[in-house]
Amino acid sequence: MSLENISCQKSFGGWHKRYRHRSDVLGCDMVFAVYLPPQAEQGGKLPVLYWLSGLTCTDENFMQKAGAMRMAAELGLIIVAPDTSPRGADVPGDPDGAWDFGLGAGFYLNATQEPWSRHYRMHDYVVQELPSLVEAHFPASDKRSISGHSMGGHGALVCALRNPGRYQSVSAFSPINNPMDCPWGQKAFSRYLGEDRSKWREWDACALIAEADEKLPLLVDQGDRDDFLATQLKPEALQQAAKQAGHPLTLRLQPGYDHSYFFIASFIDDHLQHHARALKG
Repeated sequence: MSLENISCQKSFGGWHKRYRHRSDVLGCDMVFAVYLPPQAEQGGKLPVLYWLSGLTCTDENFMQKAGAMRMAAELGLIIVAPDTSPRGADVPGDPDGAWDFGLGAGFYLNATQEPWSRHYRMHDYVVQELPSLVEAHFPASDKRSISGHSMGGHGALVCALRNPGRYQSVSAFSPINNPMDCPWGQKAFSRYLGEDRSKWREWDACALIAEADEKLPLLVDQGDRDDFLATQLKPEALQQAAKQAGHPLTLRLQPGYDHSYFFIASFIDDHLQHHARALKG
């Protein structure tokens, strides 16, 4: 599968690059970003952190706003940031033109309902197709970790919980912890997956954690001034589910912080170090 390089900037001795490629899984062209630290030019393969962004975002939000490249360069981590949904003229968006469903809001699941099922298979894209592409074209090893923010935090938790052995570590900022029980999740799940709520459990971290064979430690940071905290994110639900399942969870409620990338930039070093410890043994 070929890649088209569409931009390239040097950063902290490494390179931030954006690529376009044809996705067979999603049935459209996709863009992703990769940060290659300086160690990528020294031979050998490096571990990879996959970052999943939130509603309305693209690959650009994290790479431009999170301030992750300095620490990634120090730790020798490749960072890969995919888009948040399929894109293109043939890809259906929200029929009402809303921002919380459809384009920019793929929810990192595999849709089963028309017209979404043809394109909205972001789970398979993130877990299988994109890593295969990255590992074929870059000095990337099969040591992978995953993290994300908001909808992407939900995606990171679900990708790790559904795919034991695939990732060395997982973390999240302000994740949608219990999408079955919040407006964003209910809207997305009812359209992508249909009205059978038993099918929703396959994509809900609080439901999955109870059945998880692998117990990767979960690191979650949440701001206590987040406008979405009580209605959409509900970290207490994940805390309770993890406790009942005996699943290790470090949930840090950070005073004064909101839902923005100012919050992410304040604690991204902790998350990169968390992943580097697991990826490098």
